[in-house]
Amino acid sequence: MTSIRTRSPLRHRWHTAQRAALAALCCTSMLSLAAPADTSTSVFPPWQDGRNNDATNRGLEFTVPQVDVLADFHGDLTAPKLVLYVGGNYFFAMAPLVAKFETDHPEYRGRIYWETIPPGLLVKQIHAGGTITVGNMTWTVKPDAYFAGLGKINDLIADGRLDGPAVPYVTNQLTIMVRAGNPKHIASLGDLARPDVKLAMPNPAFEGVARQIRASLVKAGGDTLARTVYDDKVRAGTAELTHIHHRETALFLMQGRADAGVLWQSEAAFQEQVGHPLMHIDIPAAHNTTAIYAGAMVKHAPHPEAARAWLAFIRSPEAFRIFARYGFGQYDATAPTPQPAPRQDRPDAG
Repeated sequence: MTSIRTRSPLRHRWHTAQRAALAALCCTSMLSLAAPADTSTSVFPPWQDGRNNDATNRGLEFTVPQVDVLADFHGDLTAPKLVLYVGGNYFFAMAPLVAKFETDHPEYRGRIYWETIPPGLLVKQIHAGGTITVGNMTWTVKPDAYFAGLGKINDLIADGRLDGPAVPYVTNQLTIMVRAGNPKHIASLGDLARPDVKLAMPNPAFEGVARQIRASLVKAGGDTLARTVYDDKVRAGTAELTHIHHRETALFLMQGRADAGVLWQSEAAFQEQVGHPLMHIDIPAAHNTTAIYAGAMVKHAPHPEAARAWLAFIRSPEAFRIFARYGFGQYDATAPTPQPAPRQDRPDAG
């Protein structure tokens, strides 16, 4: 009689599980080779371990990375004595700036509230009477002073939203940010057109820096390069437009979701200083674009004296020493004014 060898159900299940685990391991290895990503919670905003908050009584501390974070809203809303709407591309400098200002003006200690979302969105919040909704929370806080590019400030003074004069204080230029080691070997703006390079780029509908970036792309490779990066690659799915580039670009790079992104060089400097696995590629002066940062008091500011004190401080040598840590340039009123980047058909958000 011929014996038939049978496999026990337990042994069968063990072999099945072993094969599944091996297959999963292979898939994981292939994914990691394709797009190495940092998955630690340290890559997620707000990045500054609570330093960008001057509140003296923080009560219950509840921050859950990726879940419950209000990264661009700072301070205590209870009874602020100074409210600042600040374009987000120097959110990281606000902590030392506020600390220095409060040292010089202790009457404001713990009583400053500031927001660092894109400047165009801050204008919409001004139009809404200072009311904003994030997730399930709605609050109203009317600004005392607003900060963005000099051109935007002058436009808002002209239409009566701000009280002049404009107060310019620092300058900034663009750079290309990539993952540490530059795995895609990106050397110039022209490399951004390559089909194998995934991009994270500011959205012209939300972020005014997109106008300066497009101008630099035209300088480097004509309208063809600008269309390739901002039109063709977006349609092809190899360029992703951000809503808030000063948070998303760095995060997308660290997650392997993008290979490169153009942003202000100060933002790249901050990411490198905090030890994130990122680096930057300089853009030559002939292809770069310089921005002048400025501010002004908001019409009918609730705290006009506080606004004037901050505007005087922001252009002081003490403030510039803080900005210089991140590579900002000194504003020079006698220097030739940079030519403004051309307007786009889509709304300019500052």
